[in-house]
Formats: sequence, structure tokens, C-alpha cells
Amino acid sequence: MSYLYLAIAIVCEVIGTSALKATEGFTRLRPSIVVVVGYGLAFYFLSLTLRTVPVGVAYAIWSGAGVALITLIGWLVFKQRLDPPAIFGIGLIVAGVVVIQFFSSAGGR
Repeated sequence: MSYLYLAIAIVCEVIGTSALKATEGFTRLRPSIVVVVGYGLAFYFLSLTLRTVPVGVAYAIWSGAGVALITLIGWLVFKQRLDPPAIFGIGLIVAGVVVIQFFSSAGGR
């Protein structure tokens, strides 16, 4: 169940971060509410994850997956360009998350 909570935390964080640009410095109410609720839920579900998953492992997966997803959304939705070094770097982040998740005994499973 902890990894389900972590997945929910990641999705909520990505939603909040995706809406951040639309807040225009928190001057627009609706996107600002999306950001606050998204981050609030993200931290709530991350806290549930931390009941059984070590904080370093949970945070590494949360931040790594979040970076990869935000990069994908930036590319698809905001039409941001990615050069080969950026793609390679994101690939290394994803590889790190995969190694932690599937090969590390520190994952708290």
C-alpha cells in the first residue's frame, strides 16, 4: 500500500507543479488553488508512505519520478524542447529510480 501512496503523491505533485506556471506568481486564484491542493495532497500521501518506506528511498523515487514526469509534460503540453544531454540526464534519473525500486533492499518492502 505504501507504494500506492507514493504513486498518488507523485501524481499530485506533478499536477501542482504543472499548474504553477498558470498561477502567474499566485495572482490567479484557480490555478493557485490547484497548486496548493496538489502539493498538500502530495505531502500528505508522502507522509503515509514514510510509515514503512525509508525517507531517503521514498524521496529519491518521489523526486526522480516527478522530474521525469514534469519533463514529459513540459515537452508534450508546453512544447518545451529537450536536447540530447537533457534526455540523457532524465534517462539516468529514471534508471536510478528503477534500480532503487527493483534491485535495492533499502526499499522497505
